[in-house]
Amino acid sequence: MSRVLVAYFSASGVTGTVAKKLAEATGADLYEIRPAVKYTSSDLNWQNSNSRSSVEMKDKSSRPELADKNADISGHDMIFLGFPIWWYVAPTIINTFLEAYDFSGKKIVLFATSGGSGFGRAADGLRLSAPGASIQEGKLFRSSVSVNDLKKWYDGLGV
Repeated sequence: MSRVLVAYFSASGVTGTVAKKLAEATGADLYEIRPAVKYTSSDLNWQNSNSRSSVEMKDKSSRPELADKNADISGHDMIFLGFPIWWYVAPTIINTFLEAYDFSGKKIVLFATSGGSGFGRAADGLRLSAPGASIQEGKLFRSSVSVNDLKKWYDGLGV
């Protein structure tokens, strides 16, 4: 088993594309964080204040239910945690994921995809959900990033 895990949430497939390339570049295991109720395109309409994603992001205590809790994190020292940026932070399902497991002593490196915004306060919004873990902001990627570029980024982390 790899000591590195790439765990990711991808609402539209973009983050999933990057996550799969990152797992290939690092030789990591791969785990998809899936919601119990899949997001539809209307759920993701950020211009509609009543859309599911808008309602969840307005309520910082929102914790969308996970489809499963089968991630085997016990054998992994380092976890790359990927997600799309929503409203300058991670979607609240990422908090749900972090709160479902014990990440004590683990290094979590964030990576994200975004249509234009930066990481914002994403790392700060996740730290309380994973007490005992070291969470560091990683990098934003586009789906066109190459496996070679991801390998260079990984190697540059010095892990």
